Amino acid sequence: MDLTYTPEEEEFRARLRQWLGEALPTLPAKPSPDDWPGRRAYDLGWQRMLYGAGYADVHWDASPTMRLIFLEETEKAGAPYVGAGFVGLLHAGPTIAAEGTDGQRARWLPPILRGEEVWCQGFSEPDAGSDLASLRTRAWRDGDDYVVSGSKTWTSHAEVADWCELLVRTDPSAPRHRGITWLAMPMDAPGVTVRPLRTLAGSAEFAEVFLDEVRVPVANRVGAENDGWRVTMVTLSFERGTAFVGEVVACRRVLGELARRARENGRWDDPALRRRLGRLNAEFRALWRLTQWNVSEAESSGGVPGVGGSVFKLRYSHARQELYDTAADVLGPDCLDLDRPWVLDRLSSLSYTIAAGTSQIQRTIVGERILGLPKGR
Repeated sequence: MDLTYTPEEEEFRARLRQWLGEALPTLPAKPSPDDWPGRRAYDLGWQRMLYGAGYADVHWDASPTMRLIFLEETEKAGAPYVGAGFVGLLHAGPTIAAEGTDGQRARWLPPILRGEEVWCQGFSEPDAGSDLASLRTRAWRDGDDYVVSGSKTWTSHAEVADWCELLVRTDPSAPRHRGITWLAMPMDAPGVTVRPLRTLAGSAEFAEVFLDEVRVPVANRVGAENDGWRVTMVTLSFERGTAFVGEVVACRRVLGELARRARENGRWDDPALRRRLGRLNAEFRALWRLTQWNVSEAESSGGVPGVGGSVFKLRYSHARQELYDTAADVLGPDCLDLDRPWVLDRLSSLSYTIAAGTSQIQRTIVGERILGLPKGR
């Protein structure tokens, strides 16, 4: 495993840094967190800038190492995150690139890259959250369409999305992992109802989605019918393997800022706090190396991250929560002020042991697929 960078990769880093230095001062003011139509326009505008500069396809057509460098440098520079483009750029897009037909790639990938269309993720259901294979949303064939009925919850960015990566059950008699199909559903189709969900932090980037006999063309199926579980594992490998790279960089930056704040307000005199900061520094340095390892593995396996992403996601989720708990200790009473830095981040960190597969699910994956432990009954 080689964790060093080639001259070509370092040249890419330098060129990207220069472009970021020129482009970022030209950005408009960022919309408020509650203005999702405004945030959609802002995020897609940034994606169009990346497209014009030749960086839009880094998530798919560049090597995993180039992708890592891109995410690292954009986060260090304070560039906008993918935001409303998260699902399209980091989940659905890579899945379609890996599993879709030539026609599907030609239809869906360019609009994502050009900042023209937003995707949401229709995986979780009210009675099948962590146990994704227990999903009940049904789809049956009617000529050239699937007819879909059911509901989804925690659907990321559904209120501003054009398309949904949707998991449906097409064969209820098959073993539960084998009767699932992956569809691309237009969000403006008749029968789709979206109800935003408000989080603890007051934002509404998730929604419930209700599907009442929604017709989805069979041509929108990615992979074979009833092979959706395998396609989903490709999606989740991207979600757990490389989608959090920028956030690791952000956490390392926050850690440095916390140390500076603690020196300013006197909290640095607490030896227990200093030990926590030191341990977190070691934790995030190790997570960054694990990220590089996962990327190196993806390089050798055709660009799709492996099950090592579950190890990363498991530890990162808890480390992020520990980081923002430490931030609350540094802030003291100010940790109750929602206008203070890191307070909203602390609230959002509570969801990380649930989002993208709960920690319990990740432990099962690690135990069975990495350690070779027997499956539970």
